[in-house]
Amino acid sequence: MNAELRAIHDSDLPVFFRQMNDPEALHMAAFTPKDPADRDAFDAHWAKIRSSSAVVRTVLADGDVVGSAAVYGEPGEREVTYWIDRAYWGKGIATDALRALVTEVAERPLYARAASDNVGSLRVLEKCGFRAVASARGYAQARDAEIDETVLILEG
Repeated sequence: MNAELRAIHDSDLPVFFRQMNDPEALHMAAFTPKDPADRDAFDAHWAKIRSSSAVVRTVLADGDVVGSAAVYGEPGEREVTYWIDRAYWGKGIATDALRALVTEVAERPLYARAASDNVGSLRVLEKCGFRAVASARGYAQARDAEIDETVLILEG
């Protein structure tokens, strides 16, 4: 199963909202909105993202919307993020999607952050050329606790 990226359509947002309300996925991602079930906040967040300089894509697998991937932030500090439906974890979708995204966005360096215990996400980032450069502690809304996170970089 291969992933492909396309521009976000309005019809993708309800799918993203459902995906972002999976308790297991929220726990794994850790750094999430305060209230993922707040649809108004979700819509406001996506409106802001879509009107910004972020490069935001829908992730498709066999034609189905399975997540999103983005590069956002100020030049020189741009960061990647992605969210893949839990039903598609472990199938190479996140790796394919992130590879396509970092190929599309030639700007370097790119940064990423992941909960240090999110082994799957860290592995995806490493497969796409990111390397760990720092550790930090941050408040993880989904876990209601401060946790360790790994900071990674993809250089030129």
